[in-house]
Amino acid sequence: MNENRVTRREVLQGTAAALLLKGGLLSEATDSSICFLSAIEMARLIRAKKLSAREALSAHLKQIERVNPKVNAIVTLVPEMAADAAAKADEMQARKEALGPLHGLPVAHKDLLETRGIRTTFGSPLFKDYVPAEDNIVVERMRRTGAIVIGKTNTPEFGAGSQTFNKIFGATRNPYDLTKTCGGSSGGAAVSLACGLAPVVSGSDTGGSLRNPAAFCNVVGFRPSAGRVPNPKAAFAWSTLSTSGCLGRTVADLAYVLSTIAGPDPRAPLSIDEPGERFARPLDRNFKGARVAWFKDLGGVPFDPRVRAVVDPHKKTFESLGCIVEEAEPDFAPAEISFRILRAWNSANAYGALLHGHPDAFKDTLKGEIEEGERLTGTDVARAETAHGQLWRGFREVHELYRLDEILLVHLGHRQSRRLRAGRFHSGRSSGRRANRRPQQGRFFCPANGARVRTGYRLRQQAPQYLVDAAFRTLRFRFVNYSAAACPSCLTWPIVESK
Repeated sequence: MNENRVTRREVLQGTAAALLLKGGLLSEATDSSICFLSAIEMARLIRAKKLSAREALSAHLKQIERVNPKVNAIVTLVPEMAADAAAKADEMQARKEALGPLHGLPVAHKDLLETRGIRTTFGSPLFKDYVPAEDNIVVERMRRTGAIVIGKTNTPEFGAGSQTFNKIFGATRNPYDLTKTCGGSSGGAAVSLACGLAPVVSGSDTGGSLRNPAAFCNVVGFRPSAGRVPNPKAAFAWSTLSTSGCLGRTVADLAYVLSTIAGPDPRAPLSIDEPGERFARPLDRNFKGARVAWFKDLGGVPFDPRVRAVVDPHKKTFESLGCIVEEAEPDFAPAEISFRILRAWNSANAYGALLHGHPDAFKDTLKGEIEEGERLTGTDVARAETAHGQLWRGFREVHELYRLDEILLVHLGHRQSRRLRAGRFHSGRSSGRRANRRPQQGRFFCPANGARVRTGYRLRQQAPQYLVDAAFRTLRFRFVNYSAAACPSCLTWPIVESK
């Protein structure tokens, strides 16, 4: 086989990372098997004293050493700091102290989240040596529940774009085919999960950043509702545009980790006043009679026919579970205007001053968006907010019909394949066109089909109502205050495939 291409099934069997290296890693089977345990199972073994925090950390550090040079997912590694934390975790357990849900589990945080004492670059040369004095709330909450920080995962500059590359660290590669993109902006996080570099990863999502890299790397991505994981330091405290979250190898893992970072915070006005523990509940449910809204065409969005060929037959999967499958979707007409204006407005507010002081430090696409935001008038913003409200009300009309069984299904798709050349992502059709140019942004689609998340796990076993309750086309649904998920459904061809 081509050393740069592996199948989904090989990754699901825990061998993808090995196949990325010449000669395989058969002699390292024990360490690799630890690294591909589910987060839930790894936590159980640690609590049962069948696996120590030190052993879990050691296995993952070896896996990172073997595999990360190929994929460039983890860009800052803190082995000494992690070793100290693992030793303390084992000592806590020896003293029979109370243990948190993530006790002893290695975690890699997206390089947009500030980590106390650990370099946080935001993917920008302007912050290449920045070391925060405080943790982001997601980092803080994971530490509090026992997670051990091993490092930071790659992200595009300030998280802008659906490809994961920047001037500091370069590009992160797809674990199935090293010549192709892993998606973004939580691309380093998704690849870390797929390659067994960490069992727990954090991320964030504005335009699909938790979802499209999950789909490209055959893991599970979930964008929580705005306020589910609060951001007490958000510049636009009332904005529903962005949110933090996590990814997982399975729906169960993702829900388990989400339970540790979700929950209210009085400093965030949109904070949802419900405890995160609700996501730790058992996932089994009876789908008999559940009404499923299956998308039509998302307002004329083009889909790769191979994707439709995979996803459309799964209508029968849901029907076999007892679901009532109906075609239904809101009116998407207001979405493009509202999102593009509000995103540009947000970018100008966040990075405008930095751009004026360092005009050469920004990539062209982000620079253009900031400048676009600075040209906006009050009337433009009012028009966007009006469209935003129209979109939300349209969604509510559909949601009212499915309020007891909130399942909206859309395809996972990709308008055209993207290749990785010389550290830059290009379209498979035109090698001279940057894949993250503005006209191509938002061409990824996020599913909650849940048909098969991992080999042998079907929807009945893995997909709870609140994890498949809504999945929205990247530019259409992401800021109407509902959650959205991405679960892979095909085990036969690479995530992104050339035509």
